[in-house]
Amino acid sequence: MLHQPVYENLLNMAALENFTRYFSVDLALTPEQKQRVYEIRYRVYCEELHYLDVEKDDVQGFGEGMEQDEFDERSIHILVTHRQTNRPAGCVRLVISNDSLYDQPLPMEKFCLKSLSVRAVELLNEDRSRIGEISRLAVDPYFRRRDGERYHLYGKNGALDINHQEKRAFSLVAVAGLMASAAAAELAGRGHVFAMMHPALPRLMARSGFVFEQIGDVIDYHGKRAPYRITADSYHRTLPNNLRDFYYDLYDSFQSRYERSSFSVM
Repeated sequence: MLHQPVYENLLNMAALENFTRYFSVDLALTPEQKQRVYEIRYRVYCEELHYLDVEKDDVQGFGEGMEQDEFDERSIHILVTHRQTNRPAGCVRLVISNDSLYDQPLPMEKFCLKSLSVRAVELLNEDRSRIGEISRLAVDPYFRRRDGERYHLYGKNGALDINHQEKRAFSLVAVAGLMASAAAAELAGRGHVFAMMHPALPRLMARSGFVFEQIGDVIDYHGKRAPYRITADSYHRTLPNNLRDFYYDLYDSFQSRYERSSFSVM
C-alpha cells in the first residue's frame, strides 16, 4: 500500500540536479539500515496517519517504535537519507513472490484480492518469478513540511537551516524512492511491478515518465486505493532524458551491493 505524499515540480531540473547533493538513496541491507526504514514507517503509518493501531494490529516491532510485517523478510528495502543530518527521509520496499498467491501472496493479493480484475489475477500468476509489489512508500513528515508549518522532528532547538534550493529537492524524495524500487526490481529480474495506490499518485508519477496501468477497481482501503501495474519495458520507453540518467545512476549504484546480497540468488 502506498500513501499519497506531497509532490511539487517533479521535473524541475534544479530540484533534480540538487537532489543527490542533499540526499542519498541506498539499498537497506544491514540491520541498522532496516531499522531506520521501520522507524520511518512507524512515524508515518502509525503515529501520523494512524493506518495501523499500535494496540490492536498484529504487527511486529510496535513496542520499539518500528513498524514491520510478514512481508519484510522477502522484500528489497530502499532508504533515502538526508545528508546534512544523516536523518532517514523516506523509504519504500519491493515485495518478492516466487510461489502461488496461496503459498506466498503479495500484499495486494492478501488484503485487496476482491478489487483485482480477472486480467490482474492472470497477470499476477502468469510468471511469479518476474513479479514484485511496491509497497510501504513513506516520506518522513519533516520532508513534506509546507512553508509556515512549525512541526519538525528535532525538538524546539533542533530546527534545520534549510535553504530554498535544498527544500525544492524535498519533493523528489518519494519519486526517488519509487524509481529506486523500480531499479531494484529490474536488478531482481522483476519486470512486472504492481502497487496499490491512491489514484492521484499514478497521475503524478506519469509526469516523471512512470506510467502505471490501472488493473482493478478503486476500493476503500485506508482511503481510496486501486491496483496498478508498470513494466520495465514501458518506463524505459517513457522516461525523459534527465530522469533516465538519474535512474541508471541508481541502478549502477545498487548493482554491486545487490549482487552480494541474499536477493541475488532468488
